[in-house]
Amino acid sequence: MIMSDYSDLILGLKQGDFIAIARSLTIVENDISDSVNLLRTIEINQSVPVIGVTGPPGAGKSTLVNAMIDQLSLEGKKVAVIAVDPTSPFNLGSLLGDRIRMATQFNKPNVFIRSVATRGSVGGLSAKIIEMTDVLKSANFDYIIVETVGVGQSEIEIAGLADLTIVLLVPEAGDEIQHIKSGLMEIGDIFVVNKSDRDGADAFAANLKKFFHQSSRSTPVLKTIADKNIGVNELLSLLKSAAPGNDRRLFLYAEKAYKLIQNHKMKDLKKEEIHEKLKQVVKNEGFNLHRFVELYLN
Repeated sequence: MIMSDYSDLILGLKQGDFIAIARSLTIVENDISDSVNLLRTIEINQSVPVIGVTGPPGAGKSTLVNAMIDQLSLEGKKVAVIAVDPTSPFNLGSLLGDRIRMATQFNKPNVFIRSVATRGSVGGLSAKIIEMTDVLKSANFDYIIVETVGVGQSEIEIAGLADLTIVLLVPEAGDEIQHIKSGLMEIGDIFVVNKSDRDGADAFAANLKKFFHQSSRSTPVLKTIADKNIGVNELLSLLKSAAPGNDRRLFLYAEKAYKLIQNHKMKDLKKEEIHEKLKQVVKNEGFNLHRFVELYLN
């Protein structure tokens, strides 16, 4: 595909055509036919808010995103969702299927959902997701939601992508607040205690508020029961009134630029190729991993 062939796709993006959006995302995700030119040509609407939803497994991230979509749809808003699935370290395939969990949204004409594997990114987010988000920003969406994997501390990387980050927790995390603060506590703009009909929810929310008060951070703490649509409107109202400051925007741009530059420089480095080469030499007497790595550094 040559550059002139992108004109129809770009027109389709401007019109919000879902087929054009899907094709453009595939081109970008898979580096098809000089996808960089497509990214350089699209008109990216930087005012479209990107909302990150993250937290540990079982916190109800997909359920909350579903509830948010339902409410935004009632308001006539156009919503795009990138559901980031963890990648198997063995076959690089996706382990989860968020599109299945969001099946109720697929027939809505104003909702677009794309599930993306992490592609081995240590933090769960790859440069490709940044590029795909920019494609969605050129397609007349009112909101873009990125639901990230929740494995260990990997979700912290969402801070370099989203304008606003929602950290979702459950009452059972109450005893782990000191551990949580070493990662998630620093990156959340809004903290949500989901499944707040469970025992300990009020105490956990109070402890979170106390923690932020002591740390001089003005961070909202809300309680929701996402599967019953309780607290979702309050959360959306807070999101609509919040906006990242200039320092935050500069940080976001710097993080995104770093990841894109890093991705470009490592574009020709394939994990599958490394695996195959290692398989040939790892059993050799005197094998040294550092000498093996040096072959890629020179």
